[in-house]
Amino acid sequence: MKIWTDIGAFGMPISFNGSVSAQPAAPTNGDVPRTQYIAQMDVEFGKMDANKNGRVSRAENEAFDRATALANARARAIANFVALDTDRNGQLSQAEFLKLVIGTPPANGRPLLAQLDTNKDGLISLVEHRAGKLIYFDQIDTDKDGTVTVAEMKAAGVVR
Repeated sequence: MKIWTDIGAFGMPISFNGSVSAQPAAPTNGDVPRTQYIAQMDVEFGKMDANKNGRVSRAENEAFDRATALANARARAIANFVALDTDRNGQLSQAEFLKLVIGTPPANGRPLLAQLDTNKDGLISLVEHRAGKLIYFDQIDTDKDGTVTVAEMKAAGVVR
């Protein structure tokens, strides 16, 4: 199940796949309980907190954004190669290659800091990260039952 989160300057899909031991199993119907969202959000914060000091600096956020953008670009490159190799010979002809369009947006940690750094110290603590991200969850959870259903995600434009 993929849902949309607003990390950094870009949104990116995150998967609720039960890979974290503290994370409860996701309901099979695609709904996302608040506890599942918090567990995934904490994993996300841990990945951004490169020096593991419990705070995310602008530099750490930008490094995370760059690494995420690079991983996404590589995944797109592989998908593009497969899609462009129309004769399935494992090589791209000039005609096949010219159909490729590449672009990676620049990393910018300012939007995330502006959104989540409530005490304006230039760092995002886990508490600030949770508080800011839970606002998003609570907006989608329109019936306030602690679970974001697929219908609520569709209504919010998170999934199609």
